[in-house]
Amino acid sequence: MLCFMQAEIHHYHSTDTFILENGFQFPCFDLVYQTWGKANAAQDNIIWICHAFTGSHDVAEWWQGLVGPGKLFNPENNLIVCVNIPGSHYGSTGPLSVNPLTGQPYFHTFPDVTIRDVVNSFELLRKHLKIRKIKTCIGGSMGGQQALEWAIMKPELIDNLILVATNAVHSSWGIAFNESQRMSIEVDPTWTESNSQAGINGMKAARATALISYRNYETYQITQARQENSMGGNLRAVSYQRYQGEKLAKRFNAISYHKLTKLLDTHNIARGRFDTMEEALASIGQRTLIIGIHSDLLCPVSEQVHMNEHIPDCEYQEIESLYGHDGFLIENEEISVAIRNRFEFIS
Repeated sequence: MLCFMQAEIHHYHSTDTFILENGFQFPCFDLVYQTWGKANAAQDNIIWICHAFTGSHDVAEWWQGLVGPGKLFNPENNLIVCVNIPGSHYGSTGPLSVNPLTGQPYFHTFPDVTIRDVVNSFELLRKHLKIRKIKTCIGGSMGGQQALEWAIMKPELIDNLILVATNAVHSSWGIAFNESQRMSIEVDPTWTESNSQAGINGMKAARATALISYRNYETYQITQARQENSMGGNLRAVSYQRYQGEKLAKRFNAISYHKLTKLLDTHNIARGRFDTMEEALASIGQRTLIIGIHSDLLCPVSEQVHMNEHIPDCEYQEIESLYGHDGFLIENEEISVAIRNRFEFIS
């Protein structure tokens, strides 16, 4: 029986060939993941949390408002699992990993990975852990895309699905933001170099672009309001954008960042399966909760409303937030209330 009384980080190494949708074959594969809590004999208390774009397996750190003793997802009553996705910067196989066929890091030769590839890697780990059933799968933003994809790929595995600030297909609007970020990275003169610092300054500019989509006009007007006598580089919005770029550069890699923007672009649950998106959504049999954030520019509530209209056993709740898309990481109390209103068993 899986039992982890404290949040623990684990490393899963698979020696089986892992084949991506595009045909690329990893001769071996690594996933880093966090567990917290204890699975009961029936395995009806397992919560799998999918992380967002530059997040990690350390859900107890980045979603600490929802995860922990006495909180919504309580390890005293549940087993909580969160996996670092392939291509990311936090230990799972990614651009900085060593290619066993060459003995050198992948760097730019790391293949393009899709949301479906990510879910297939989760399947490897799930089978390794002998998890037969997931009571609740939840994700916000890109994490919600993973949860939704998994619900369709393995319809009997997940009982309850929680999708926060996400969509069923990545929009042209979102893809445009991603391409703008990639363009910022690609003009960095170091981008083509084969080292861990390639494109790092370009990534700082990319992050500043992304942040605009994560927030909105009202957010900046309030949190980065102009001082009456400020000029030029002293303006708060200027220093804030630069600070956010520097902050990410201290913890993330530009090649991973570039790859993950492309991963986001692949999201489309209907692709290759259904004639229409409505048919894809109608196939979802899990009891579902969708949470939208009214000020979200990146994944506007119209996307969540559309999903709610076509998923059979679904409820939609909308949260008021100043923080736009980033509200899914900030509005912990409101999200907790929305989830408890839908799923009475969560404690």
